[in-house]
Order: sequence, then C-alpha cells, then structure tokens
Amino acid sequence: MRPRPPIRGRGIFTGTGLIITGLAATLVALLYPIWSYEDGPATDADVLNAQTVATQYGPLSALDRDFVTKVRLAGLWELPAGQQAQQKGTTEAVRAAGRHLVEGHTFLDERVRSVAAQLGLALPNEPTDQQKGWLEELNAAQGVDYDRKFANILRVAHGRVFSVVAQVRAGTQNALVRQLADDANTTVLDHITVLEATGYVDFDALARQLAVGSSAPPANSPSPPWSVADPGQVVPVTPSPYPSFTLPPAATGPPPQDGS
Repeated sequence: MRPRPPIRGRGIFTGTGLIITGLAATLVALLYPIWSYEDGPATDADVLNAQTVATQYGPLSALDRDFVTKVRLAGLWELPAGQQAQQKGTTEAVRAAGRHLVEGHTFLDERVRSVAAQLGLALPNEPTDQQKGWLEELNAAQGVDYDRKFANILRVAHGRVFSVVAQVRAGTQNALVRQLADDANTTVLDHITVLEATGYVDFDALARQLAVGSSAPPANSPSPPWSVADPGQVVPVTPSPYPSFTLPPAATGPPPQDGS
C-alpha cells in the first residue's frame, strides 16, 4: 500500500500548534519572575521594613528617622543664613527671603524638637561639615555676589529637601512624622517661593544640580542609632539679636544691572 500522506492541520508545528506553544512560553515567562521573587534574596523593601520599629504613634521607619534629623539640620544652618541675609542682602527681596528663613526655621525647630522628644530620637546640635562650608561661602561673599550665592545655594538645598518631605509625607505610617512633614512642606514651599522671588535663581544650574542625585538614603543603608532612653540636651535654635559674622557696609543704592 502506498503510505498515507500526513493530514494537514495536526501536530505542534502547524499554525495552530505554534500559536499554542507561543502562548504557553509567554505564560511561563510571566510566572517565572514571581517564583524567582518568592525564593530570591531580600529586596530593598524587605530591608526597609526590617529597620522599621513600633511606637505608640505608629511604625517609625529609617526614612522617618532620617527625615527628622534633616529637619533639625536644616534649621541649624538655614536660620543663621537667614539672619545673615537680613544684614547683607542688597535688595529688599533678599532681605525678605532672609526673614522668611528665620521665621520658618524657628517654628520648625520647635516642632522637630517636640517630635524627637516624644519619639526618643537624638538630634544633632551643629550643622554638617557641608552646611558649615555653605555658611562660610556666604560669609565670604559681598554685594550682589552675595545675593546670587544666597539665593542659589539655599534654593538648591530646599529643592533637595522638598523631594524628601514629599516622599516621607506620602509613605510614613507615623502620626507625628506625618504632622511634621505637613509643617515642613508648607515652610519649605514658602522658602522656595521667596528665594525665587529674589530674581537671582539660576534655574538651568538648579536643574543640573538637582539631577545629580537625591538626598533620600537608600533603603539598605545602615541606619544611625535612633532610640535612646534620654535623647540628651537638644539646644533650641533661636535667632540672636546680633550676627556673629563680619558685615559689609550697608548698600546705598540698588545693585548694578548686568550689562550696564
């Protein structure tokens, strides 16, 4: 007998068979990451959760604790910078921005010290080396150069902390930290607005500097000691009636315009 020819349309190598095989392969590819995730190493979220501790006000994460510290540190250098701007600024807009910084950080410092005391968090009593360097740079500047440096250094700093405030406010589970983030958000946005109103902010340079990196700590970074039986003496940040730096002579007229 002559062999029967193969019947078309049967077998996995036909058109229908190839479609079914392709769909099965796609399903396996979609399911494999799920299986791998369940059996794989810990993720950043796992590490962050491991650093979260319980308090009577709700869970307190590593990012929450870092945020509280950053609010304190901001006041330690931005309040004196605001005092300085009230004396060294050559325009009313710069001096007004200085007043806003003093008022805002006097309020925020009182709030952050209250929150830290309730959560048992230790707070720093002096700025970081980088923040001290910014103050030294401002102290050395004079005239319109001071106005520009004040507006741009402070605007970059506020832009970086603004993103941290938003991240904390969106994700914190702690009631005290949430309230502090609300206060910080209002204050930082006000400061951003008045700094931009000086007319000295270089937005191109600002965008480049903010694109360099975020101030938020990675989830797997070691968390500093946070809880202590006695947080220690946290010195209030209060504006002094007299500046502690050398001031230039008072401006006798408006600053010169570029190209004049």
